[in-house]
Amino acid sequence: MKKFNTPHFLLQRTRTLCVIALMVLAAGCSTIRFTYNHGDTLLYWWLNAYIDLDSDQSDWVKKDIDKLFQWHRATQLRDYAGIMTKMQRQLADGNVTQDELLADYRDIKARTELLAFKALPDLADLALSIKPEQVAQMEKKFAKNNADFRKKFMSGSVEDQQEARYKKAREQFELWFGNFSREQEAQLRKASDARPLDNDVFLQERMLRQKKIVALLRRIQQEKLNKEQTMSAIHGLLREFFDRMEAPDRKAFYDAYVDNTAKFVIAGIRITTPEQKAHAQQRMQGWINDFNALAAGK
Repeated sequence: MKKFNTPHFLLQRTRTLCVIALMVLAAGCSTIRFTYNHGDTLLYWWLNAYIDLDSDQSDWVKKDIDKLFQWHRATQLRDYAGIMTKMQRQLADGNVTQDELLADYRDIKARTELLAFKALPDLADLALSIKPEQVAQMEKKFAKNNADFRKKFMSGSVEDQQEARYKKAREQFELWFGNFSREQEAQLRKASDARPLDNDVFLQERMLRQKKIVALLRRIQQEKLNKEQTMSAIHGLLREFFDRMEAPDRKAFYDAYVDNTAKFVIAGIRITTPEQKAHAQQRMQGWINDFNALAAGK
C-alpha cells in the first residue's frame, strides 16, 4: 500500500525531481488535483531550498519542470489510477496477501525509476550549472534534515522511538481507514513494536546517499564533465541507489525490512472493520477519479 512504510526507502533515494511521485501520492484525496496542478511551483520551491537557484537557473529550471509535468500528466497518471484500482480490488477481496503487497511495491518502484530516468537530461543540466557555494548550501540542508530525523525518530528511550514510529504509522493507516478505536490502536501498536527499530541504519543509508550526491557534483565541477558524461554519471548513481537493496552489505537488512513491513501492513488491515474498509475503498476511488481527471487535463 503506497502510503505505508514500504516507500520509505524508495522515494527518498532520488531526492531530486522524483519528489513529484511522493508529492502526488502523499496528498489527501480531496487535494490531489489542487496539489498536482500547483506541483511545478512546489517542486521548484523544493529544489530552491536545497541549492538556492540563481536568476539564470530559475528561468530554465521552471521550464524543465513544466515539461516534465506535461509528460508525467500525459503518460503516467492513468497508470497510477490502474495501480490504485488493483489495490482497491485486493482490499475488496478481504484477504490481502504479502505477495500482493510486494507486487504493488514492485509496480511503484518501477514507476519511480521511470520518472527518475526520464528526468535524467534535466538533472544533468542542473548538475552542470551548480556552483561550489550551492553544493555547500546543499550540504547544510542535508545536515539540517539529518538533525531533524535524529530529533524526531532517534531521541529519547527505545520506548520514545517506538512511539514516534507508531504515531507516524497510525496516521498513515488512519488516512486510508479513518479513526481507529482504542482497542485497534493497542493492536496496531503491538504490531508496530514487533518490528526491529532500524532508524540508525536508515540514517546511515541517508547520509551515504547524500555523500555520494555531493561527491558527484564536485566531480562534475572538478573534472569539467560534458553533458553526456554527466548524464552517464548521474545514471550510474541513480542505478546504484535503486539497486541498493540488493547490495551485499545491505541485502539481508532490506529483505528483512520489506518482510517485516509487509507483515505489519497486513496486521493493520486485518484489524479494520467493514466500515473502515469501505472508507478506504471510497478514498481509493477518489484518488482514482482524481488521477483520471488530471490525465484528461482537468
